[in-house]
Amino acid sequence: MNLSPSVTVKHTDSGLEYLSVESSFCSAKIFLQGAQLTEFTPKGKKPLIWVSQDEDYQVGKGIRGGIPICWPWFGMSANDGWPQHGFARTMLWRAEEVIENDNNIVVSFSLPMGQVNPEYWPHQSSLKVVFTLSDSLHIALVNTNTGNAAFELTQALHTYFPTTEIENTTVDGLQGANYIEFGEGPFAQNDIVNFARETDMVYQNTPLVQTINTPDGIIEVGRENSSSCVLWNPWVEKSKRLSNFRDDEFHTMLCLEAANVMDDKVTLQPGESHSLIHTVRWL
Repeated sequence: MNLSPSVTVKHTDSGLEYLSVESSFCSAKIFLQGAQLTEFTPKGKKPLIWVSQDEDYQVGKGIRGGIPICWPWFGMSANDGWPQHGFARTMLWRAEEVIENDNNIVVSFSLPMGQVNPEYWPHQSSLKVVFTLSDSLHIALVNTNTGNAAFELTQALHTYFPTTEIENTTVDGLQGANYIEFGEGPFAQNDIVNFARETDMVYQNTPLVQTINTPDGIIEVGRENSSSCVLWNPWVEKSKRLSNFRDDEFHTMLCLEAANVMDDKVTLQPGESHSLIHTVRWL
């Protein structure tokens, strides 16, 4: 793979390899483990992505923050002992291509399907993710059925966003959707969402654009080929149980995840492809 002048290969102290982007548009970091973006900061603006201060970047362990790729299932598997949120977020991806031009930098990764445990995923398929970096962030998670039989999957781009104070943060644009929370519902979302407790809402029939209104400004979050999303903040008690997460960090983050889950799961016939698109920017 040829790198561009703005992209270099670096390693954490623990040995994880990542691509470091320093360009006229933005700064970014994307790890080969999980093809996980952990930093995106447009030039002259504040960071758009959050990572825990306790994250230690261990081989084979999910990174607490950034944008984990949950694939090919979201949440807990129906099979005991299978990894939560699938296996893609802890596998080593292959960096395929870096293209830099006057408008953006495009970085693409593929998941080596020959390394996937066939017990977890017996289907013939390909998976790639393409990051387009400018003053905004555009991600495409592309599934293709390369076999002779249809299959189903659920997936999410589990994006962690920063805020200086969750109690003074709201999410607009979910009105009109229905949600399931803690296995109950569906409930109608009639108002702007604010935060005063643990939040774990899975939305269906969701508008394609939301805004996160933080004390530092407004973040616009968009999706394509997705009618579902997930809103999450662990609040006080769950924060104490999370690994690589400080007890008080729920004050400074929230997740708003582009997804294909529940009724919005993806079914691919032989030869078909599906792209889950996620866009993020400061307004």
